[in-house]
Amino acid sequence: MVVTQQNDQQNPISAYYLHPGENPGVVLVAPQLDESNYHSWSRSMKRVLLSKNKYKFVNGDISKPTRDDENYEAWERCNVMVVSWITRTLTTQITQSTVYIDNAKELWEDLKERFSKSNHFCASDLLQEINYVKQGERNITDYFTNSKIL
Repeated sequence: MVVTQQNDQQNPISAYYLHPGENPGVVLVAPQLDESNYHSWSRSMKRVLLSKNKYKFVNGDISKPTRDDENYEAWERCNVMVVSWITRTLTTQITQSTVYIDNAKELWEDLKERFSKSNHFCASDLLQEINYVKQGERNITDYFTNSKIL
């Protein structure tokens, strides 16, 4: 059996498949990406994109086909959807700085490049805070949760 582009777009296991209920206005993760939460945001966003079979658009497994490729329109539709999902989870200021990035992989890489770098002063403060954590008056669940957050 020959798999055509149309069949591929209707197959739920295909990366080109978009469920009829999916739309570009949906906010998939919270809180929004700001200057301080890249690592938790990217992990949450990765999980969502994996669950929708769209992570391949940001990690490079599916690259932009040529305009004459039969998958070009399907790729373009999915790419725009992924870009929309990502930008809906950014602060207004970050969104404005990415408005001209139309490729999901390029957007993902741009955000990673800008926000994944750790701040050595913050890391030092965090390590110091972890060293001074004590249970004190807190119950074990609160203590463990706060320790885990740090």
